[in-house]
Amino acid sequence: MDPKIRYVKNTPTSGELWKQAFEMIPGGITANIKYFDPYPLFMKRARGSKVYDADGNEYIDYCLCLGPLVLGHGHSVVVKAIKKQLDEGGTTIFGTPHELEIKMANKIKSHVPCAEMLRFTNSGLEATLHAIRVARAYTKKKKIAKFEGHYHGAHDCVAVSVSPPLDLAGPDNAPRGVSNSAGLPDFILENTVVLPFNDSTAAERLIEKHRKELAAVIIEPVARGFLPPERDFLRNLRALTEENAIVLIFDEIMTGYRLGLGGAQEYFGVVPDMVALGKIIGGGLPVGVFAGKQEIMELTSPLGKKLPYDHVFHSGTFNGCPVVLAAGLATIEVLEKPGTYDHVNWIAEEVKNCMNEVFEDNNVDGQAIGLTSMFQCVFTSQKEIRNYRDVARADAKKRVNFDLELINNGVYVRPGRTYYTSLAHTKEDLEKTFEAIKKAADVIK
Repeated sequence: MDPKIRYVKNTPTSGELWKQAFEMIPGGITANIKYFDPYPLFMKRARGSKVYDADGNEYIDYCLCLGPLVLGHGHSVVVKAIKKQLDEGGTTIFGTPHELEIKMANKIKSHVPCAEMLRFTNSGLEATLHAIRVARAYTKKKKIAKFEGHYHGAHDCVAVSVSPPLDLAGPDNAPRGVSNSAGLPDFILENTVVLPFNDSTAAERLIEKHRKELAAVIIEPVARGFLPPERDFLRNLRALTEENAIVLIFDEIMTGYRLGLGGAQEYFGVVPDMVALGKIIGGGLPVGVFAGKQEIMELTSPLGKKLPYDHVFHSGTFNGCPVVLAAGLATIEVLEKPGTYDHVNWIAEEVKNCMNEVFEDNNVDGQAIGLTSMFQCVFTSQKEIRNYRDVARADAKKRVNFDLELINNGVYVRPGRTYYTSLAHTKEDLEKTFEAIKKAADVIK
């Protein structure tokens, strides 16, 4: 049976709920990434490694809210920390400074090499937005450079060449800036330099060309969480930005506390000027952080300024919400325990190995790739996947059908997106996942 037909047959209540939502909410979803054809699943509850949809179907979850739930759903330590904060604090939020802000700041500083000072936000989007603003204030320059295919949130500054059609994207070694959204002003494209990932020679040439205008270069150290940088690529980028007084920003919203406690900076041994964090550090609640060198971050302080706005304005009613920070601290404390990362990464390796073995046995042109607990499968005969264009040339339809068939067999993923593993996944989950992979591969071969 066609995967889509089976999906619709298995999930009629989700289909009906989506139709109801469609009447009031554009597209029937509150974030575009949540939609997939023919309609998204509507979930009712979750626990550990499992989610349960509106029809009562059980799934082993490898989406995990697109990454944040590294401990799984409703981990007892996190739930206990949230309840304790609510009971002892007596409120959801103070609207004033509180001690947990200091505790979380010290915790992040102890792990993340560049985080000499930091500010809290409510999302990764806000974190990258403010990091770029601070970099512009620090350098007194306005252009930024970003890498093709990298995602840094939905704000104007970075809504460029996230998933450009290849016929509009220009040469491989000199990508053309392509708007990722209607409503994007022309001056955004004019002030954004698009760089090719994993091509040090081309990236260096473009950065050198615009060095006098570039305030910052922002990058996902591991593109979309699964495409790693090639040997010395980040080191070369770090040296080049330092040489030209350009602020280097690592967007570690996906890699932060996924690659390890120190994120990509620790994993690859390259320290940027600034970092944006999110997802895991909220323990499943909305959060963001932008952090960096003291001399850069102090530009956000309103103290000692002669004029009202000679500092970088940053504010937010819910910044540093105590319930969020309690959940985040509890999550990090579990990650600090010996064996946590070993288990999360082992689960991912087992799933990747199964996929690759099954693809080979069934003569399917595909491969599972990624680092630690984040990975993708790409259906292409190309052996080496280096950047966005390599992925864009792969068989996207086959990938969606593969993912839909995983869902049909009790494994939840967001079709076409990165897979994530958690501490809650078990050996029993793996056995069921292996069976689902075999069945999905058999359908698409």
